[in-house]
Amino acid sequence: MPDACPIDWPAIDTVLLDMDGTLLDLSFDNHFWLDLVPQHYSRLHGLDVAEAKRVLAPRFRAVEGTLDWYCIDYWSRELGFDVAAIKNDARERVTFHPGAEEFLTQLGARAKRRVLLTNAHPRALAIKDRQVGLLRHFDAMYSTHPFGLPKENPGFWPRFHATEPFDPRRTLFVDDSPPVLRAAQAYGIAWLRAILRPDSSRPPRGRSEFDAVDAITELL
Repeated sequence: MPDACPIDWPAIDTVLLDMDGTLLDLSFDNHFWLDLVPQHYSRLHGLDVAEAKRVLAPRFRAVEGTLDWYCIDYWSRELGFDVAAIKNDARERVTFHPGAEEFLTQLGARAKRRVLLTNAHPRALAIKDRQVGLLRHFDAMYSTHPFGLPKENPGFWPRFHATEPFDPRRTLFVDDSPPVLRAAQAYGIAWLRAILRPDSSRPPRGRSEFDAVDAITELL
C-alpha cells in the first residue's frame, strides 16, 4: 500500500489517540476476550472451551458497535462473573506498542495537546493505566462511557467536543477502527490516520480507506 501523506505538524495543535490497538498492543485484549473469557465461561457452565466460544460469539456480535460491547460491567452481568477482576489479574500482559511512549514524549516536546480517547470502560482504563502509566503521557484522558455513546456513533463527537475544546481543522486523530475514523471524518476532523497492525502477534491488515501506517511511531 502507498505511504501515507506526510503530516504537516505545524498545522496541528491537538492529537487525539485511541488506546487499544493504537498505543497499546491489542494482543492483550484479543487474548482476554478470545481465550480468558471463554475459559472462565466454560468452567462456570460446564462446557468445553470450544463450545463456550460458539455460545459467546453471537452474544458478542449482537452488541458490537454499541457501548455495551466495551462495558465490563455489562459483561459481568451477562456472563455471571467479575470481568474486571479477571482483567486486573491478567494485566501484566498489557504493553505499549514498541516506540509508542517515545512517540508521546516527542508530541509533548512539540507542544501538542495529547488526548487519550478510548471506548474502554473507565475501570478497564484504570487497570491499564496502573500497569503501564498512561496518565503521565497525556494532557487529558477520556473514556467514552460518561458520554453515553462510543466513538463510532456520530452523536458522540458533539458531546465530546463540548467537553474537550479542539479545532477539528487542526486536530490529528489516530485509531485502528475504520468505523470510528469514519465518524470522526464526518464530524470534520481534518487529519486522520489508521493503524494497520493493532495486534503485534498478527499480520498487518492489508488495506485501509484512510491514510495508514503499521505502527504509530511511523507518524513521526
